[in-house]
Amino acid sequence: MKNLLTASQIRAVDAYTIQHQPIASIDLMEQAALAFVAAFVKAYPNQQEAVLVACGQGNNGGDGLAIARILADRGFSNIRVCLAQFSPNSSADYKINLERLKKAMPSISIVSELALLRDEIVIDALLGSGLNKPLTGELATLVSTINESGATIVSVDVPTGFSSEGEIQSPYQGIKADLTISFQLPKINFFFPESAKALKKFKVMPIGLDENYIQSLPSDLKLITDQFVGDTLKPRENFSHKGTYGHALVVAGNTETMGAALLATGACLHSGVGLVTACIPQSGLTALNVSLPEAMFLNRQVLQQTTLNKYQAIAVGPGLGVDGEQIQLLDYLLAQNEPLVLDADALNIIAGNKHLLKKIPQQSIITPHLKEFDRLFGQHQNWWQRVETVRQKAKELHIVIVLKNQYTFIALPTGEVCINPTGNPAMAQGGMGDVLTGMIVSFMAQGYTCEQAAILGVYLHGKTGDALAEKRGVIAASTLSKSIPKILREYNQ
Repeated sequence: MKNLLTASQIRAVDAYTIQHQPIASIDLMEQAALAFVAAFVKAYPNQQEAVLVACGQGNNGGDGLAIARILADRGFSNIRVCLAQFSPNSSADYKINLERLKKAMPSISIVSELALLRDEIVIDALLGSGLNKPLTGELATLVSTINESGATIVSVDVPTGFSSEGEIQSPYQGIKADLTISFQLPKINFFFPESAKALKKFKVMPIGLDENYIQSLPSDLKLITDQFVGDTLKPRENFSHKGTYGHALVVAGNTETMGAALLATGACLHSGVGLVTACIPQSGLTALNVSLPEAMFLNRQVLQQTTLNKYQAIAVGPGLGVDGEQIQLLDYLLAQNEPLVLDADALNIIAGNKHLLKKIPQQSIITPHLKEFDRLFGQHQNWWQRVETVRQKAKELHIVIVLKNQYTFIALPTGEVCINPTGNPAMAQGGMGDVLTGMIVSFMAQGYTCEQAAILGVYLHGKTGDALAEKRGVIAASTLSKSIPKILREYNQ
């Protein structure tokens, strides 16, 4: 896991790196500019492209001046620099890089008035991270002009006017970047849905900051890494057997929603559980036998007369229904005081019967999407508020909350929130949540902690979708479920 840091913490890391490597701040700026250029050239390799670098007077502007010089040195022959000089003050490194640019590349046009050329790429180096108030005056006018030009915009570290953390202003009035090339770490707000107003995509480039110091700083926000997932997954050992990998129970499906139960049960199997039993209505037995002959069947009518301690994990909710019979069933399962994975209609039942919230057993996992979350915990004005609530409720209830979105937030009972970087818009189809529920309960049954099961399920769910998205534009949930074993094999080679 990687720490995600606030803008002030990142400035502290800069200072620490400068002091302890040691490295001069102007040389660290040069490393950042080189990293930016490497990513920029990969995205826009045509050296004949017209490029305008818009520079403010702080260190972000200093980055921009160094970028202009390095691009020219790399063969980009049509570069202009616009100096946005709205203050009598400029940073020391900005001044050094301005002189370096004039001396090394005297042919580059340096202007103070913005006049965009046709098909010009704009590199936004106006303001860096740390902004916490709306743009005003001449800078706001300049930003508006760039946005309205229709130019391709690439931002340095963070789009001008976009806050690195905290509530994202609405309406958003900053730069609307096609690509943001960020230094060392992604900004916290990149993972919030409101960031779509400010950037279409981002790329993170290392610039030599001290990683050990980054990891030593206090942060309740973590980014899940592939290495963490690989280190957490247990290999399947010789002489193991189906009993080694647990027995999961999936309580799901109804007369007209049997597909959700089948998707969850199938994903549970494909994620490596030893045994899985689908607790579904009798009417679904034929469909279960045809589509998933490996799964066992438990008639819904006899669940409350069945001994549940033979199951290592239980998931409840996909396609379950919300009438009186299902409410009674969920109340019974909650009363067993054993950890559950609760999704879909189980959450809808709890939202309509709020007293059940406090009955959720500790170490359970709930997996709401946005609307389900707000029905459970109240309406929110934005995602920053929502993530503050998810952190508070996970800690208060001693459960794991998987708040689903493109970048899913996993809140742990410790108060930490883990952000998942995998997944893509090709997965935006019905049934994906059912597959995720099946994956999570599978990992719980295999002996992983609730925290590990949630993280593994969410990350591998998204990674499987990412692998499929390279070959097809839209992914069906059933296709994703069947592809899980291929992704798991990558970690067991």
